[in-house]
This record gives sequence, structure tokens and C-alpha cells, in this order.
Amino acid sequence: MAAVRKSTLLATVFFGIVGLFVLITLGSAMYSVDEKEQVIILQFGAPVGEPIDDPGLHFKKPFIQEVRRFDKRLLTWDGFPNEIPTKGREFIFVDTTARWKIVKPQLFLESVRDEQGAQSRLDDIIDSVVRDEISSLELVEIVRSTTWDVARADLERDQVVVSSETDEETLTREIRIGREGLTERILEKASAQTPTIGIELVDFRIKRLNYVEQVRKKVYDRMISERERIATQFRSEGEGRSAEIRGETEKKLREIQSVAQRKAEEIKGKADAEATRIYGQAFSSDPEFYAFLRTLESYPTTIGSGTTLVLGTDTSYFQYLKELGSIGDLENAPPIPDLKDIIGDDKSEEADLPELLDGEVDLLGNDAASNETETSAPASGS
Repeated sequence: MAAVRKSTLLATVFFGIVGLFVLITLGSAMYSVDEKEQVIILQFGAPVGEPIDDPGLHFKKPFIQEVRRFDKRLLTWDGFPNEIPTKGREFIFVDTTARWKIVKPQLFLESVRDEQGAQSRLDDIIDSVVRDEISSLELVEIVRSTTWDVARADLERDQVVVSSETDEETLTREIRIGREGLTERILEKASAQTPTIGIELVDFRIKRLNYVEQVRKKVYDRMISERERIATQFRSEGEGRSAEIRGETEKKLREIQSVAQRKAEEIKGKADAEATRIYGQAFSSDPEFYAFLRTLESYPTTIGSGTTLVLGTDTSYFQYLKELGSIGDLENAPPIPDLKDIIGDDKSEEADLPELLDGEVDLLGNDAASNETETSAPASGS
């Protein structure tokens, strides 16, 4: 019984070892290929057979063959910004990028081994071509495209200020190659060198162009001075326009004031004419009373306190005073009653107009007598 049991255990271990070996062998012999990969089979480090790019499950010799996988997709190459002189000796920074793919995995493996080696070889190939091409072109050819045509009329329409004839010539010159032509030439020349390492260069682009730091500062200073000059020109034009507007405003103001003054004079003239007409009507209705009233109105303005007049006694200025003085002795005349006493507090009672006039006449006669006394002394003295 013990012997049977021992033999059964040995058989189980044996078959287990054999099964494990078979599984390991099958695992080493089988491999899968993804749709984004391509495979090279190496036997003792050397490629064997053709590259495999069909996705699915595949077999190889176990233990002595190994699988090297390479990407079938487009890969990116980014170059370092390089300082390159142009044909006109302007130093610029050029930053470039490219897209590439592995088209011959076996050649790729033999020449550069892996993607890191491919990036290093692309640095040498593309950088040298970029340096040669940029050094053979003017800066304007590198920056502008052939489809960008600038005419003098476009500069005048867009109010572009050109500081010199050289700048104007640069802006209006015809572009023969341009940015697109430059990238095509670099791609063509670089692509001619990449097939030797199993690579196809699919695309090339210039990401950025810029001046070096020393030249950039000078360019910025020039741009600032140009903008300041344009701003000064605009301010000068604005001040001129402002002065023109102020002049027009002052002119219109003077015109308005002149028209207003003329209308005021016309209104004053009409008012004076109307006053003259009214005076004329009053004079024509009663000339004697009008003369009497005007003479009385002139007395307060010509004869005041401390006034001395040297006039003849027969002057017409005191005609009414002499006539009033001949009525009676003004010094012994009774005092003139107050106007309120004559009219009374009741405004409904009408005062007798002749009595009021007599009171005014007596008052004027009294004043005239005193004035005549003052004026006769100097006359007799003379």
C-alpha cells in the first residue's frame, strides 16, 4: 500500500512539473501584437524574419527569441531654440517641431536602436538643415508669407507710419519664398536623410521666431519711440482741432452777441420813438401845460441847496416863478396846508383840483421869491 501511494505521488509531481514546463514554454512562445505596434523578432540579439504589424496572437521560438516592439503612430520631435544668424546678420531664436514615424523597424533597430536614439539623430539632421536654410534667407523672407502683399495704398489706408525708406522697401518688397516655402524646403531636405535610419519625416513647423535679447531690447526701444512719435503727432492734431473748435465757438458767440446787441438797440430805438411820440401827443394836446410841467421838473435838478445862479431877471427860466410872485406877498401868505389835510383820510372824498394847484403854486412862488432875492444880490454887485 505504501509503495502504491509513493508511486502515485511521484507521478503527480512529475506530471505537475511537465505541465508547468509546458505552460512556461507556451507563454514564451506566444505573444500579442497591438494595432498601434509593430514587432521585430530577435534571436540571440539579431533580427529574424520580417517585421510583424498585424494585430493579434502570434508565436515564436520559446526561450531563444525575444520580441522588440515599436510604435506605428506619429511621434513628436521638439527641437531646442537655437540662435541662428540670417542672411542680413540679424541673430534670431528659432524654435521648431516635427512629426515622424517608424517605417522600417528592422533598419530603425539596427541604426538607432530605440526612440531616444532616433530623437538624437533627428536633432542633428533637422537642426543642421534649419541653420543652413535660415542663414541663406533675409529676415523678411522668414517672417512673411508669399500671400501677404503690402502696397503703398494699404499703408496709407491703415495709417502705418514708416520711419525710413528702407522700412518702406522692406514692407512693400515681393516675397519669393516666405514662411511656407521655408518649411517645405527644410522638410524636403531633412526627409531625404531620415530614410537611412528607417524614419519617415511627415511634417515640419517653425513654432516661434524671436530676436536675441540684445537685438530685442533695441527693437522694443525703437517701437516705443515710434509709438511716442505717433502719439505726439495725434496730440498735436487734436490740439489744432481743439483750437479750431474754440475759434469757431468764439466766432459764433460774437455773432450771437452782435445780433442780440443789434436787437436791443432796435428795441431801445423803438421805445425812444414811442416815448417821443407820447411826448409829442402830450405837447400837441396842451403846449402851455406841457412847457409848465417840464419847467417844474427841471427846477429840482438845477436849483438845490447852496446853489448860486447868475441870471437876468427877464430870463424865461423863471417866467412861471415871476408870474406866481406877482399874485401877492408870498412872505405874509398863510402856510400851505398839508396835502393829507386837504384830501382827508377818506380816499372816497375827492379833493378840489384847483385848490391843490393853488397850494403848489404858492409853495413854488415862495421858493422862487427867496431864490430871486439870492440871485439879485450878485447881479447888483456886478
